[in-house]
Amino acid sequence: MEIRNVAIIAHVDHGKTTLVDSFLRQSKTKLNKEDAIADCIMDSNELERERGITIFSKNASIIWRGIKINIIDTPGHADFGGEVERVLKMAEGSLLLVDAQEGPMPQTRFVLKKALELNHKIIVVINKIDKPNSNINKALNDTFDLFIDLGADEKIANFPVVYTSSRMGKSGLKPDLNLMQDISPLFDEIINYIPSPGGSEELPLQMLVTSISYDNYKGRIATCRIYNGKIESGQEVMQINREGKNKKYRLTSLMTFQGLARNEIKQAFAGEIVAIAGIPDIMIGETVADINTPLALPLIEIEEPTVKVNFSVNASPFAGKEGQFSTSRQLRERLYKELENDVALMVEDNPAGGWIVSGRGEFHLAIFIERLRREGYELQVSQPQVITKTIKGKRHIPYEEVFISVPEQYCGSVIQKLQSRYGLMKKMEISEGFTYLEFIIPTQGLFGYRRDFMTDTRGNGIMNSLFYSYLEDKGEWKKRERGSMVACESGITRLYGLTNVQDRGELFYGPGFSVYKGQVIGQNSRKEDIWVNVCKEKQLSNMRSKGDGGMEHFNVPRTINLDDALEYIDESELVEVTPKSIRIRKTALSELEAKRSRKVLVQ
Repeated sequence: MEIRNVAIIAHVDHGKTTLVDSFLRQSKTKLNKEDAIADCIMDSNELERERGITIFSKNASIIWRGIKINIIDTPGHADFGGEVERVLKMAEGSLLLVDAQEGPMPQTRFVLKKALELNHKIIVVINKIDKPNSNINKALNDTFDLFIDLGADEKIANFPVVYTSSRMGKSGLKPDLNLMQDISPLFDEIINYIPSPGGSEELPLQMLVTSISYDNYKGRIATCRIYNGKIESGQEVMQINREGKNKKYRLTSLMTFQGLARNEIKQAFAGEIVAIAGIPDIMIGETVADINTPLALPLIEIEEPTVKVNFSVNASPFAGKEGQFSTSRQLRERLYKELENDVALMVEDNPAGGWIVSGRGEFHLAIFIERLRREGYELQVSQPQVITKTIKGKRHIPYEEVFISVPEQYCGSVIQKLQSRYGLMKKMEISEGFTYLEFIIPTQGLFGYRRDFMTDTRGNGIMNSLFYSYLEDKGEWKKRERGSMVACESGITRLYGLTNVQDRGELFYGPGFSVYKGQVIGQNSRKEDIWVNVCKEKQLSNMRSKGDGGMEHFNVPRTINLDDALEYIDESELVEVTPKSIRIRKTALSELEAKRSRKVLVQ
């Protein structure tokens, strides 16, 4: 059977997963009962469905006119670039989805750059043409300019274009929805333009491992692309690990993708994407080769992490009350296990206690922490820090390329705040009431800014960022402008105590919450921290005074999620993460200890 391997790449929320849904439904691919009624079939993870983004790459396959099309759905966020880089190696071509209204966005540039580096054949898909404010011609022209900016030659830049509405399940070679019937024009373009996989069945077996999963019965399952040779169920193979050492194993299972399911097969040939079991310590990027002629494929190179946090065992007064796994042994095992699946993550033991976990960005680490808490783990996380380098005796820090679209009336405050964080403006355009800005800014300068950005733009701004380069550090960084309100005693928050202190700043809790001494319960309106008693109750007596019985207004507290907490904390605070709660606490739980530690930090 003929095969086409195609990846779907795009910016976040440009419709990749919805398009794959249309592929699966219109090709009459057999789906299980749960998938058949789901909105985004490929976003099977609970966290993906909640956030509306793809975090983990996934494989599916369909049969169209006798040709098997292997589809790889990739993440669109730059923080999951490690996932994108490795899975693109499985395909010969890519569908580049571009929103007809927004045009190419920062992550469009990132994923297209990776695809062009691998010499992929690119089909441009102008998606969401049914949007009322779509500007199809501008989106197409901007996409062409992006190809040229990334150094594409004339042949590559002469790409085919298909217009689609993935939500309606329609596509066509002309941007007219009335002429479209189904998704078949896009299928035909894939078959005609994307080449068949290379490789020879006669050469010795070579397979590259691109992702790992686990099955309770089959054990560790590796998804691989066969570059050369053929493979049979039960065959003996040679595992070539990252250090170049060879180990012999016999496969216990050989599977291929049919729809979303993995089905057992007897043999597979060069060009196919398969899943294998029987190699207990297989890792991403390793080669599975012929037992007699073991030849290793090039290792997958991944860009270095830029942000790190310190993970430690939860040591708060509430430790062990809400989580299933709370010991250092359990947490350490889980952290190091993640390295098997996420090649962009780094974990090392911290001599001062805990573990230093490094990732591609705040979002990358926040998603990992969220997954841990949903699995039942309790932990504490420190303030995110950038990873620095010393180049020619000078301190260098990571910089981000920031792309902003904001209503014209709000651009002044955005520019002022980014420049105060050492941002350098590269570009500014005004069009149809919106200002488009491009900045180069230190990664550290973006910490804690996203909430200010949404406030300053009244929720109408769009901000995206990409890793730019390591550049020389500009100097001293400003501390957080406002301090914290900290509970001075443990207990249950009371309305009387809360209303007494709400004028001091912004509260994070309402009445009826359990808090402990040293827990951050709000943000002070001034620069310094303030210790307050929110558990205080009104003293009852048989004496009444004038004015009793009146109700003082209580302001709605600000809800803090994991992303907000990581952005908020400073070097004297930690985020306590449990399956049920996200809390912010002082490292030193008493006011006296906090003052002593603050003096040490100043010195």
